Amino acid sequence: MQTNFTPAQLLDPDVAGSEKILRKCVHCGFCTATCPTYVTLGNELDSPRGRIYLIKDMLENGRPADAEVVTHIDRCLSCLACVTTCPSGVDYMHLVDHARAHIEKTYRRPFMNRLTRAILAAVLPYPGRFRLALRLARLGRPFAGLMRGAALKPFAAMLALAPRRLPAASHLSNPGTYRPEAERRGRVAILTGCAQPVLDPAINAAAIRLLTRLGIEVVAPEGEVCCGSLVHHMGRAEQALESARINVDIWTREIETQGLDAIIITASGCGTTIKDYGHMLRLDPAYAAKAARVSGLAKDITEYLATIELPAHMPRGITVAYHSACSMQHGQRITLAPKSLLKAAGFTVRDPAEGHLCCGSAGTYNIMQPEISAALKARKVRNIEATKAEIIATGNIGCITQIATGTAIPILHTVELLDWAYGGAMPEKLTGLPLG
Repeated sequence: MQTNFTPAQLLDPDVAGSEKILRKCVHCGFCTATCPTYVTLGNELDSPRGRIYLIKDMLENGRPADAEVVTHIDRCLSCLACVTTCPSGVDYMHLVDHARAHIEKTYRRPFMNRLTRAILAAVLPYPGRFRLALRLARLGRPFAGLMRGAALKPFAAMLALAPRRLPAASHLSNPGTYRPEAERRGRVAILTGCAQPVLDPAINAAAIRLLTRLGIEVVAPEGEVCCGSLVHHMGRAEQALESARINVDIWTREIETQGLDAIIITASGCGTTIKDYGHMLRLDPAYAAKAARVSGLAKDITEYLATIELPAHMPRGITVAYHSACSMQHGQRITLAPKSLLKAAGFTVRDPAEGHLCCGSAGTYNIMQPEISAALKARKVRNIEATKAEIIATGNIGCITQIATGTAIPILHTVELLDWAYGGAMPEKLTGLPLG
């Protein structure tokens, strides 16, 4: 794609980076076939190619974002299916990140939209606040039907997603060091997370149990914060970078004192962001090198387990539909490890049709764009249920929360099934079910 940025514009490193990305696009349109919003809405401006044109026009002319640009950029899920599909290597992720930051700086949203986004940014990254908000959701649920106006739909979506019962916190969610039960084979840090330990503390608990049984020492460092993903995708770049700096400092301390073989992440949405810390902080001389080292050590739990020799296992006769979260398959390009681990643990694994398409969760997307999200969820659930699987496995808490509201098939994190297969207790969600 030909660009016409001025030399003065290219002095801005973010603009210069986006200009290089734009020049790689050859207008081929391959991305439209795998873009969930284009497939759903059929509007060229809701495809990656259409958004690239809008972003180019906005940045090249140095103008503030307008309502049209914001509408179509807001509809982007950041699923990154287009990045997987693109034959030219267009780095759409960092281009849309720049566009969102530009929107946040130059566009004044309608009041209710600003309020909703401010509430999400002030609540979701903080486990204590998030837990309180979910408890208060019980009071608001009877009024969900009154929130049908466009301005209040996000609040109705929040209430629909809020679980009716919050699980009890696990002691394995606490900061500390968890010693290996077998001969020590390594040492890792684990990201505690923000939403996940509130919605499903059993995930990290399963990861810690499994790793320590395998001889891995696990440390959950004191002072970790949200990875920054939620606010990063809202265009709140500085808030995201502040979270990244805090985590980089904490993990660097662990690396430089007792050493780390990896930083384990059990929410693939967080993993995609943490693996990008090196890029996000590339312009910060005090953090660029440290952030790059942290990103290099970041590993999804299945990515790390694939490097460890696990015992052979007899087939269980249980059929699992594996839902590959977008942040896993497109953001991190991890496609084989989770399924290979499940098969080696004795499960029969089935791939749903259209596995490349997003389930509609995408961070806060299912709150901010509830209609599109609902259409994608229905499509995803139909494809999963067509596999006739007994269990759904995935690697992201957002997908778990989203898909669980559309099907009666129990959905668990992959590591919960692996923990069970290798000596752990049966996950609570499966208790009493006729499996196998």
